[in-house]
Amino acid sequence: MQEYVAFYEAHPVGFVTIIALFGLLVGSFLNVVALRLPVMLERTWKRECREWLGGGEAAPREEERFNLIVPRSHCPSCGHKITALENIPVISWLVLRGKCHACGMRISFQYPAVELAAAVLAMVVAWHFGVTWQTLAALGLTWTLLALSVIDIRTQLLPDVITLPLLWAGIILNFGGLFTNLESAVLGAIMGYMALWTVYQLFRLLTGKEGMGFGDFKLLAALGAWLGWEYLPLIILLSAVVGAVVGLSLIALRGRDRNIPIPFGPYLAGGGWIALLWGEEIMRAYLGPTAF
Repeated sequence: MQEYVAFYEAHPVGFVTIIALFGLLVGSFLNVVALRLPVMLERTWKRECREWLGGGEAAPREEERFNLIVPRSHCPSCGHKITALENIPVISWLVLRGKCHACGMRISFQYPAVELAAAVLAMVVAWHFGVTWQTLAALGLTWTLLALSVIDIRTQLLPDVITLPLLWAGIILNFGGLFTNLESAVLGAIMGYMALWTVYQLFRLLTGKEGMGFGDFKLLAALGAWLGWEYLPLIILLSAVVGAVVGLSLIALRGRDRNIPIPFGPYLAGGGWIALLWGEEIMRAYLGPTAF
C-alpha cells in the first residue's frame, strides 16, 4: 500500500488525471440518480398513500420495474436503447452533437455538464488534499453535493435518503477526527439544523410564507457534521453570496420572475464545498492567524 501511495505522491499529475477520469464515470451515474431517484420516491409516496387510503390493502404493482439500474437508459422520444458507445461520458454527447442517434431529438446539456463538473471538482479535491483519506472522503462529499444540487434544481427537493446518510457519514468519519473532532461534528449537526429551522420559523411568522424547505435544514446539518460547528457561519455566508450572485444573474440575463422560487440547496452545497477546501484559509485571513 505504501508503495502505491509513494508512487502517486511522486506523480501528482497522473494521480489527479486518474481521479478526473473516474469523476467522469461517477458524473454519468449522478445523472441517473438525479433523473430517477425523484421518480422512484414519487412512486413510493403514491404507493404508500394508496395503501393508507385503502385501509392497508396492497397497492397494485407498477407496470414497469423502475430503479437506478432498470430499465436500461433509452431515448424518451423514440425509445431507442442507449448503447455502450453512446454512453461514454462527454465524448458521446459531442460525437452525437447532442442529439439522439435514432430520432434526432435533442439530448439535454445537463448530461455532459454534470459529468464535466464531477470530473473538474474531483480534480480540485485531489490536488488540494493529495493522496490521503481526506481525499477519498471529500470526493464522496463532493459528488453527493453535486447530485443533491442537480436534484434540487430540477425538482426543488433534497431527498432524506441522501441528506440523512450524508449527515451520519460526517459524524462517523469524524470519530477519528478526519476533518474535525467528534464534539464539533455533533454540535455542527445540531446547530446547522437549528440555524435554518429558526430562520424558517421567523420568516413564516413575519410573512406567512415558507422561505425554504426542511431539506435545506438537513443539508446544513450534514455540512456541520462534516466540517464542525465553527464553519457554519462561513458556509451560510458563502451560500448567501453565491445565491445572490447567481440569482441576480438569472434575473438580469434571463428576466427570471422574482416571485419564482430559487432552490437554496445548490448554494448551500457550493458554500459547503468551498469551506471544505479553503474554509480555514478564509477564516484565518478574516480573523487572523490565531483563528485556529
